[in-house]
Amino acid sequence: MARSASSKPAADRASPPPQASNLSQKPKSKTAKRKDDYSSEGVEDNDVFLLPGSDFQLVLAITVLAAAVRLFRISQPTSVVFDEVHFGGFATKYIKGKFFMDVHPPLAKLMITLFGWLAGFDGSFDFKDIGKDYLEPGVPYVAMRMFPAICGILLAPTMFLTLKAAGCRTFTAAMGAGLIIFENGLLTQARLILLDSPLMIATAFTAFAFTSFTNQQELGPSRAFGLSWWFWLAMTGLGLGITVSIKWVGLFTIAWVGILTLLQLWVLLGDYKNVSIRVLSKHFMARVFCLIIIPLTFYMAMFRIHFLVLGNPGDGDGFMSSEFQSTLNSKGMQDVPADVLMGSSVSIRHVNTQGGYLHSHPLMYPTGSKQQQITLYPHKDDNNVWLLENQTQPLDINGEPINGTGAWYNLPEAPYIQNGAVLRLYHMPTHRRLHSHDVRPPVTEAEWQNEVSAYGYEGFDGDANDFFRVEIVKGKSKGGVAQDRLRTIDTKFRLVHVMTGCVLFSHKVKLPDWASEQQEVTCARGGTLPNSLWYIESNDHPMLGPDSEKVNYANPGFFGKFWELQKVMWKTNAGLVESHAWDSRPLSWPLLQRGINFWGKDHRQIYLIGNPIVWWSATAAIVLYVLFKGLAVLRWQRSCNDYSNTVFKRFDYEIGTSVLGWALHYFPFYLMQRQLFLHHYFPALYFGVIAFCQIYDFATRRISGVGLRENPIIGKAGAVGFLVLSIVVFALFSPLAYGNTWTKAECKRVKLFSTWDWDCNTFLDSYDAYKTLPSTPAAAQTPQKSVDAQKAPPPAQPPLAGGQEGQVPIADAQQQQVEEEKPEVSGAPLAANQRLVRTEERVEYRDQDGNLLNDEQVKALEGKVEFKTRYETRTRVVDAQGNEVLLPASEQPPPQEQEKAAAAAGVAPPHPDAEGVNSETVKRVVPDEQIPEPKASVEGEKEREEKAAKPASEKNEASAKKDEL
Repeated sequence: MARSASSKPAADRASPPPQASNLSQKPKSKTAKRKDDYSSEGVEDNDVFLLPGSDFQLVLAITVLAAAVRLFRISQPTSVVFDEVHFGGFATKYIKGKFFMDVHPPLAKLMITLFGWLAGFDGSFDFKDIGKDYLEPGVPYVAMRMFPAICGILLAPTMFLTLKAAGCRTFTAAMGAGLIIFENGLLTQARLILLDSPLMIATAFTAFAFTSFTNQQELGPSRAFGLSWWFWLAMTGLGLGITVSIKWVGLFTIAWVGILTLLQLWVLLGDYKNVSIRVLSKHFMARVFCLIIIPLTFYMAMFRIHFLVLGNPGDGDGFMSSEFQSTLNSKGMQDVPADVLMGSSVSIRHVNTQGGYLHSHPLMYPTGSKQQQITLYPHKDDNNVWLLENQTQPLDINGEPINGTGAWYNLPEAPYIQNGAVLRLYHMPTHRRLHSHDVRPPVTEAEWQNEVSAYGYEGFDGDANDFFRVEIVKGKSKGGVAQDRLRTIDTKFRLVHVMTGCVLFSHKVKLPDWASEQQEVTCARGGTLPNSLWYIESNDHPMLGPDSEKVNYANPGFFGKFWELQKVMWKTNAGLVESHAWDSRPLSWPLLQRGINFWGKDHRQIYLIGNPIVWWSATAAIVLYVLFKGLAVLRWQRSCNDYSNTVFKRFDYEIGTSVLGWALHYFPFYLMQRQLFLHHYFPALYFGVIAFCQIYDFATRRISGVGLRENPIIGKAGAVGFLVLSIVVFALFSPLAYGNTWTKAECKRVKLFSTWDWDCNTFLDSYDAYKTLPSTPAAAQTPQKSVDAQKAPPPAQPPLAGGQEGQVPIADAQQQQVEEEKPEVSGAPLAANQRLVRTEERVEYRDQDGNLLNDEQVKALEGKVEFKTRYETRTRVVDAQGNEVLLPASEQPPPQEQEKAAAAAGVAPPHPDAEGVNSETVKRVVPDEQIPEPKASVEGEKEREEKAAKPASEKNEASAKKDEL
């Protein structure tokens, strides 16, 4: 029966007498009669709808306090921070309707877009670079940050209600909510356009709903299928759907709910007196509907909205199949003739590697045969057209060969191209034929790879190295006639070079600038089947009239597109294996060994680091439970009968449930080879905080013999003291979360470990020094072209002593940059009394835990280990006061060194947790890595514009990119 507002706490009423409540004490022989149904002992109705009014007032106060902490200076900083590059950019693409590919499901990104759109965002800002200013273009970034902030605010009252649903006392639940409010890492994520704050509230809501449902379930048959029982079960399913629709980390939450659900069904199965097979089936089907059907339906609905919004081609459609691309606006194709004849003009498309077209253009290889290049090009173009010729010319009525490329157009009947036919492929724009020979390719110089080129001239008959045999792969082709002869779209085939036996092949290797960075095509002996498959997309022949049979891409429908996108997301996510300047491994997370540099400018910094008190107490709670469980198993093996004690049993189950949630959100990361970061630990941290609060509640209220239960004032004072300590530590680290001013001395005082690698030299010596910094317009702080406010030349620099004259050209370069109106680098300009004195450059090596290795350690390990995690080279220019100075754009390192120089610029490189690995970093080839957009080819209207990356959709976007370069 539900307790009233004035009744004694539920668990107190259910607890045995004090003399029998100690965890290690056996109960007396005269104990309460065990229940004869599946209800649990020591459980009362903790439905949060029955909480007293004072608790709801406290929930309101917690929410207000969380809002004050989360929204304080939320407009700061006024420029792009860390992964706002990605998730703000996705909002731009949603508003423009341009298809993109991201490794995360769409719900949180759609909500961020909605908040921005409601605030007037028109998608004109590209969020391209960290540090790019929001104010001058008038981006409603505060509104877009409000959605993660609201999620962060709601996390605190959700923690309070979860602990109350678990049976904790009010002051314990309030302590847990306070730990969430004053957790620095959660605060940092909740103030920016990122996905982790929405993920956290979704995970927390699911835990709250399932805890409430479990409470109803443990009350026994009388509550089964009641209104509250159904409500919380359905809310659990909805929470699961929301969580997995934000990030696939929600799969770990599904595993947590799934395991505990199986445990509940197992208990039901054992109650043969009250649970018949029919009732058991009802329980099972109720869970199938609420915990499987509802989450799956919600998840698929989010992708349905995703597809409806992204109806136009974009830079992500290259990841998808031709069938998928044909559903996008302007990507659809007119019906084409199905039969392929000798003399057909066709475009040939690669089946794998996002389906580029077999392509050539009038540029020669600089090495090898130095003949005309053959590449794979992802866009439709006249240079993709090939004429299919027989190995010999057709004969006229006199038996003489008919010469010329139009010889096949006027025959009485042009032959079909059967399986095994030998062809020549004539490139119509340049009058050369597809050709291969025993010459190594220019990039993949493997013995089993041959160069493929275009060879000949108009009127030239060619030679035997132009012959390719058609080999239809029946298992990949559509059934019927498409498996016997070439059919447009339906037939998948290989082209086998007759002279050498190699097959036409392409893979995810790009050619250098001399080939416009297009994809390499080779002839491979023993190449993998997927990379050797081709099909014909367009087909034209004068003899194929309007009445000929037509084909087109099959519309995959929603389910086909949905399933294909899931596979692409999975493969791309698994391919994020490159090292990153701020990545970390799971072993370092529970002890908070390393954070992430998010942003830096104007001697301020945002660095993701948690509240050590919160993190270490959560970790201690996990360790304590593991020790308890180990001891309990040993005592159980010795028949100590501890589990006959209700408090002991409830402690094991309730804390064990939370620790299981922690484990399922933590240990799977050890199996992942992809890049990992500190923020991946946040869901596990949440369960760790729950476990800590539950242990504290048991120790101060339900376990006798230690004096805390009998003196509740001690427990309350302890909770207040611990919360105050957490608030003090939160305040000490808060400048790194808010991006506030800070001093070097205060920074160094709280930097307890060398692995906490934010740079204290970023900050000034005193707060008064910040007042002397020159005020600069927002445009001067970011890479904008408007630099009128800084055109005045700087004061003359005095001669530099100590042989430091070599630094003068850097200042000259800065002045020259201003005079030429080149984009400014992020950072405050030099004050009049500042001068450059030195540059510092070093390479840092760290172990798998992120610990910095000194020179002796590195030298001792040389030859014994492979240094896989080599962190950034810190290039720092420091002035006479020890303040860091940023190099001008002309002095910046090349793109692949930007991550290494991130510390010098004070800006963290974005991690590729969204669109794949940064295209500017040097990558090793992995099976499913993202293929960067190739540069345009060099002939035709498109190819003459520029040798730069182009999207497949709107030309104005390409022009914009050109203007930015």
